[in-house]
Amino acid sequence: MNNFYGRFSDEELWEWEEAFDKFGFNDGDDPVQTGLVADALELAGYAVEVTPWGIHNTVITSISKGGIELMPVGANGHRIGYDNPRTYLPEELVKLLDGRFSN
Repeated sequence: MNNFYGRFSDEELWEWEEAFDKFGFNDGDDPVQTGLVADALELAGYAVEVTPWGIHNTVITSISKGGIELMPVGANGHRIGYDNPRTYLPEELVKLLDGRFSN
C-alpha cells in the first residue's frame, strides 16, 4: 500500500485526528482530508460514515467492522467531534492510522 503523507505543502502539515474534529483542517477552511482518512480505513476493511458539520469540518462519525460499531458515540463521556480520537478509538485503529499518515 502507498503511504499517505499528512501535508498539503511543505508549510502546511495536518494530522489524521483532524478528520474526527469539528474544528479540524482549520475549521474546514484548509483542504479537508477527511476523505483520505476514511479511504484508508475502508481499504483496511472498515465501514466508515463521513458527515459534514455545517460550516465547519467534515468529520468521521462512524467506523464499524462486521456490524460492530467502533466509535462509542456518547459512551464513556466521549464527544465525537470534540474529543481527541486517540482517547476513544480502539488501539488497532490508532496504530493503523499512525502507520498510514506519517509526517
